[in-house]
Amino acid sequence: MRTIDINCDMGESFGSFTIGSDETIIAAVSSANIACGFHAGDPLVMDRTVRLAKENGVGVGAHPGFPDLMGFGRRKIQTFPGEITRYLIYQIGALAAFATAHGVNLQHVKPHGALYNMAAADEAVAREVVEAVRAVNGNLILVCQPGSVLAHMAEKEGLRVAREVFPDRAYLADGRLAPRNLPGAVIHDPQAVRDRVVRLLEERVLFSLDGEKIPLEADTLCVHGDTPGAAELARIIRKELEEAGIAVEPMGRFL
Repeated sequence: MRTIDINCDMGESFGSFTIGSDETIIAAVSSANIACGFHAGDPLVMDRTVRLAKENGVGVGAHPGFPDLMGFGRRKIQTFPGEITRYLIYQIGALAAFATAHGVNLQHVKPHGALYNMAAADEAVAREVVEAVRAVNGNLILVCQPGSVLAHMAEKEGLRVAREVFPDRAYLADGRLAPRNLPGAVIHDPQAVRDRVVRLLEERVLFSLDGEKIPLEADTLCVHGDTPGAAELARIIRKELEEAGIAVEPMGRFL
């Protein structure tokens, strides 16, 4: 039986601000990417989200990003050499400490937002991400876009890689995620998301914004927790997978 993971960005509330619906969506996913306080999240939210993941049998992962609360980590930031590595070590270490406090192992690392996109294409950024993960724990899974610079570099350096596909995000013809400022970049229609999952399962392809077929292999499917209707999208995706005879499990159980 084929197995796949469904991951979701979670724990992105902070202070008095609530973002996403973690308590609702947690039942439909198998891995949680938990914000580590730089682009979102705070110590109280991190603690609560790790506990929520443990109670629901969901794998715990760190979701580190640029120090950019104002821009939710979606703005490119110019850094000095080695700065990104240290940003990630700091954030992964913080989330790992909460995981230890709750008696669970940290499963994976998924860079957030602009950092994720930059590492997919920029060798210097990708190298800093790989160095950070290896420095903290070389057994952690690194979540990457399939075929990206980061995925190739991580595999070459001996890290475990989870190839990630976004059913609720549009792609460009070259396989990159469509920038969020483009019309149609985020897909809100549950039926459209369902159709994309079916096509991905049956044909291992998605269509780009301009209609080009993009071949994609997936170990994990991402649903964005801050997308309106995210919980319903996650339920639809999981139902479609299970009806197709595909088991949904945390990525650490099969990678």
